[in-house]
Amino acid sequence: MSQVTAPESGRLWGVGLGPGDPELVTVKALRALRGAHVVAYPCARHGQSNARSIVCSELIHGQIELPMMYPVTTETTNHPGGYEAAISEFYDAMAEQIATHLSAGSDVAILCEGDPFFYGSYMYLHDRLAHRFPTEVIPGIPAIMGAAARLGTPLVRRDTQFTVLLGTLPEETLAAKLSGPGAFAIMKLGRTFLKVKRAINKAGLGDRALFIERATMETERVMSIHEVDPNTVPYFSLILVPDGSQVQRAENISSMGWISVVGLGPGNDSWLTPEAKYALSEASDLVGYHTYLDRVPVRSGQRRFGSDNKVEADRARHALTLAVSGRKVCVVSSGDPGIFAMASAVLECVEQGPEAWRSLDIRIIPGLSAMQAAASRVGAPLGHDFCVLSLSDRLKPWAVIVQRLQAAAAADFAVAIYNPISSERVWQLAEAKSIMASHRGPTTPVVLARSVGRIDERIVVTDLEHFDPALADMQTIILIGSSTTRSVDLTNGRKLIYTPRSYGTPDLFI
Repeated sequence: MSQVTAPESGRLWGVGLGPGDPELVTVKALRALRGAHVVAYPCARHGQSNARSIVCSELIHGQIELPMMYPVTTETTNHPGGYEAAISEFYDAMAEQIATHLSAGSDVAILCEGDPFFYGSYMYLHDRLAHRFPTEVIPGIPAIMGAAARLGTPLVRRDTQFTVLLGTLPEETLAAKLSGPGAFAIMKLGRTFLKVKRAINKAGLGDRALFIERATMETERVMSIHEVDPNTVPYFSLILVPDGSQVQRAENISSMGWISVVGLGPGNDSWLTPEAKYALSEASDLVGYHTYLDRVPVRSGQRRFGSDNKVEADRARHALTLAVSGRKVCVVSSGDPGIFAMASAVLECVEQGPEAWRSLDIRIIPGLSAMQAAASRVGAPLGHDFCVLSLSDRLKPWAVIVQRLQAAAAADFAVAIYNPISSERVWQLAEAKSIMASHRGPTTPVVLARSVGRIDERIVVTDLEHFDPALADMQTIILIGSSTTRSVDLTNGRKLIYTPRSYGTPDLFI
């Protein structure tokens, strides 16, 4: 009779993922994640998991995913034992599910934001499982250290004391502890924010405290605690209070800090101005949409902060905070920074922000605009009066855009259109075409210029009647001529478009 041998138990991995930036996940953490048979991760009732989103591109086909859906997060519970009993039962149940996989010989990786043993949710499962199965914990960068790195100012130096406090402490206890020496980090904010802010002000630290939300993530925000809307404070946020001596150092060197908003041009490196090149070479920090940052050569010692294209205000505030701390900051924009780009976002934040931002040396460094580059490819369609419009209704109502299109068309301007279409806006360009066609003849020249100056450049020259909005995307600039715009045929077969500088007496309105 053959003897049945029980399978060797699997290994439990507590995997620290760091504060949120996928590039801050350690090599060892990725190795454990890829080798696990089962990947468990915390998630809220809506099913989204921040932990999983950090490493979603690293998951292997065929792995078993085990969402750990918390029964309660920030809301109250009707469990007879209250919050603690509800959470304890949840961890007991999850531990047994994970134990089933481990007992069957499967390795299980439990994902944990930050560090598993630094206020990490993993530790509660570790308490229930580590004495039963082979276990290894992989440390991760705590959110505090990720946030400190983003501030650009040391929290502590030499023998300075550093204290981590929780926003769940009583207000008077917080105020008393904050009255001591050193630097502080305050975690677990959310609904405790107003209480924490009062305690900070009681301790006289209001001007030193900085709020950091979703540090190192694309949606990161850094600001003074006085700017924070208490109704929007998320779980992934904390407050850092640098040591007083460090703040003094930052104030002493703040006059050395500056911020330049730099236009990179539309794509061709030869179009970058010498002034822009110099500013980029002198900067200690670069801030911008990650796609634009990728166009700037990496320089040793220069820090780069990339983010998503829809967080302009957050990006501007971060850059200003860095500059106030004494850093030399370049905010990069494609094209010209003053045309639908970062210059106005930075200045708007300066107007609304703390007084210290107004004392900065702020420079706007122009760049070749996409519409200029597009026009040069086909001749001079903007050679007379023209106007520039964006069809994006993310920051202004569509009704306003329609009104402006109608006015520009009626006034017989040549028109340059930015942001003509996106995955979320698929119909507006067709309406814009219809508005222009009501005031222009069908043979009016139209230019669609995509990725001008880059290897995938594409230029389409057509007319208003045959203009197909489906040919455009967010990387396309559209130029629509006025009633006087015309074309000229060269002897080599090339056709150029231009708008004469003199204005005759054509039939303006059709």
